[in-house]
Amino acid sequence: MSKSVPTKTTFLAVVIMLFAITASIDTYAQGCVAVRHMGMCTTTDSSSMLQPKHFQLTLGYRYLHSFKHYKGTDYQEERLEQHTEVINKTSSLDITLSYAVNRKLVLNATVPLVYSFRSSLYEHDRKGRFSSTAYGIGDMRLTATYWLFDPQKSMKRNLSIGGGIKIPTGNEETTDIFYTVNGPQERPVDQSIQPGDGGWGFNVEVQAYTHIAHRLYAYANGFYLFNPMNTNGVRTYRDSLSPLLANEAIMTIPDQFMARAGVSFYPIANNPLNITLGARIEGVPVRDALGKSEGFRRPGYAVSVEPGVAYRFKKKHEVNVNIPVAVFRNRLQSLTDKETQANTGIERHGDAAFANYLFLLTYAYKF
Repeated sequence: MSKSVPTKTTFLAVVIMLFAITASIDTYAQGCVAVRHMGMCTTTDSSSMLQPKHFQLTLGYRYLHSFKHYKGTDYQEERLEQHTEVINKTSSLDITLSYAVNRKLVLNATVPLVYSFRSSLYEHDRKGRFSSTAYGIGDMRLTATYWLFDPQKSMKRNLSIGGGIKIPTGNEETTDIFYTVNGPQERPVDQSIQPGDGGWGFNVEVQAYTHIAHRLYAYANGFYLFNPMNTNGVRTYRDSLSPLLANEAIMTIPDQFMARAGVSFYPIANNPLNITLGARIEGVPVRDALGKSEGFRRPGYAVSVEPGVAYRFKKKHEVNVNIPVAVFRNRLQSLTDKETQANTGIERHGDAAFANYLFLLTYAYKF
């Protein structure tokens, strides 16, 4: 075997180690938690890789409907019974253009388009249910990925690393009309549905696959988005709800995280149909990895079981459908929760609404 091709045992160990390191970072959730679409296609064999000097256009659609409230891991069923739940519905479309410089190096540019709807009582007069919306271009990303092993020599297993920058092209201070006890007021919409976060950032990512046996593969991928900037200066108006929320008056610019791993199976020999099943975790950290972490955020994470199916046809087109179903949700205390609790002696633990599932649809066209 060529020295440039990793052995199966060594490669599996590297994949498991990378996924364990990524998944153990102090990160957390979805829904009211401001997790934005950072879609990544999962490669499970070398045949789906982009050839040198070729382009690929990828459209990645994501939909979520969050309404189940959690404090920590405790489900607040009474919110639904009392009809006080906050409802978020978000659709986003990532438009990505990729270019393969050679067999190993791929450059990517992503422009997100988002539309979000939010319905609540507490943001208005607490008696009537009103809605707010936000839409537009999200934060653009420029990234590069590099396969460590030559895809032509390492056909059954490979590992890529990547990184890039996030450009704050999305509006972080979209406003709408809120029907408060003092009458209609124009205010920024909630952090969870703002198209952008208002800060420059950078991300690192990994992607790996390996052949296990017959037509069965294992895969793992993930990313961490670093947002070193502190706050974006946009008011939340949470301080108007209670003096105890004074330290939540301004929105923070939080880091973000996603990791997933599982198995991929080709049920029919020499057929482009591919079925996947894995686990997924995504969320927002309590504390950013770099810089200060002041201002308001809802930290938490959702762990999901993620079935999926992919089909590749005419060597140029590929469609993926994934539906992560949440099996565990956790909204942890934020730094401002802890600070308020320490200053007042009153227990403070914010809640967040989570989705039951995500719907992810990806279409890729090579040319």
